[in-house]
Amino acid sequence: MVSAWYLVPAQVLWVLLPAYLANAAATFPKGRGPSMDLGRSWPYDGRRILGSSKTWSGFLVGSLFPLWVGLFQNYLVAIAPPDLRVVPAYAGTLAGAVPVVLLLTMGALTGDAVGSFLKRRRGVPPGGRVFLLDQLLFVLVPVGLGLVLYPDVFGPTFLSVAAVLWTALFTIGLHIIFNYVGYWAGLKKVPW
Repeated sequence: MVSAWYLVPAQVLWVLLPAYLANAAATFPKGRGPSMDLGRSWPYDGRRILGSSKTWSGFLVGSLFPLWVGLFQNYLVAIAPPDLRVVPAYAGTLAGAVPVVLLLTMGALTGDAVGSFLKRRRGVPPGGRVFLLDQLLFVLVPVGLGLVLYPDVFGPTFLSVAAVLWTALFTIGLHIIFNYVGYWAGLKKVPW
């Protein structure tokens, strides 16, 4: 049995990797394609529902591109000797891992869209930032759904104070890094 200080951060990062990659990969289409809200406004305030920066092409690319990474992760855990398995598998089979990984990727992008919806209600324009709302909703949605739908994977990974702290640290740190890299690479209009 491996017992070391790095287990909790390794497990958190391992499970959330598809969600983090989904959020980054959604920028690959560079905002091309129809917006998720199809240009519609919210009837109660007249502002766009999500804004032009949330597109169906970004949602599709962000959901499916990291799927292969998650399936490869599951494969690596499956072939690892049992005494060296320090991170959880998404499922017992590759086919069984597909819905868990899709929950992570689509859940991350849904959480990001919910954040955009809330920002539009506050009058924040697309590309505007709101600290913590920008960083955490794309992780809270898939983890929350995962705790309900796949408690055997998500429960042991996320139900500790250390896991919550590592999740916040990784999420905020990686969000900042990915956004600056995306801006530098010309995939994003703003570096946040």
